[in-house]
Amino acid sequence: MRFSTTLAIALLGIGLSACGSTMDRLSQVGQTPKLTAIENPTAQPGYKPVQMPMPVIEPVAYSPNSLWQSGSRTFFKDQRARNVGDILTVKVSISDKAAFDNSSERSRDSSDSTGVGGALGTAIDTIALPAGMAASNLASTEGASSYKGTGSIDRSEKLSTNVAAVVTQLLPNGNLVIEGRQEVRVNYEIRELVVAGVVRPEDIAADNTIESTKIAEARISYGGRGQISDVQQPRTGQQVLDILLPF
Repeated sequence: MRFSTTLAIALLGIGLSACGSTMDRLSQVGQTPKLTAIENPTAQPGYKPVQMPMPVIEPVAYSPNSLWQSGSRTFFKDQRARNVGDILTVKVSISDKAAFDNSSERSRDSSDSTGVGGALGTAIDTIALPAGMAASNLASTEGASSYKGTGSIDRSEKLSTNVAAVVTQLLPNGNLVIEGRQEVRVNYEIRELVVAGVVRPEDIAADNTIESTKIAEARISYGGRGQISDVQQPRTGQQVLDILLPF
């Protein structure tokens, strides 16, 4: 009874959520998908500052008689991103290819028999067992099992693009936490690219760009939303049944 009540409440909640989503979609019939407003990433719900293992902070050595500015990469001024709010360009380049081919096979045969021979067997045959049965072959069992499985994976992914990111946090060891989001609308489809991670200032090139392969804890997402993406997704009811049905 409790399971039925829980299931009914869950289905009711899903139905209300789907109804609200349906009404929103109906209100946008004939209109292009709306772009997301530009907002402060650190003010978004669920935002958590990055915490990484930090080395011991060493005291800074000053040279009063030197023209060189401590921490600068050029003689006059470093134009590369280094403070919160600065912008740098991330060169996203992903070219992965993976191929796996596995196979396994297992088989087992077993055979057991039980019987009584000699004088005792003869006595049992004469006294206890009916005609046609012998004590030397009272019971026998046989079993066989076999298993064979094969599997293969052949995957190829390639993505090459650029996106501007903003420095959202400066870690105590000097590393920068960056996050960039790009939205492009073509007709009724929006393509969204999100890049986030931790970079070293030393890996930022002189033209204020950095390769995606040099981003630690990189989070790169490339997807879309709109009419085409909506058709490619199973309907809400089908997704619910896929989760609930055990078969």
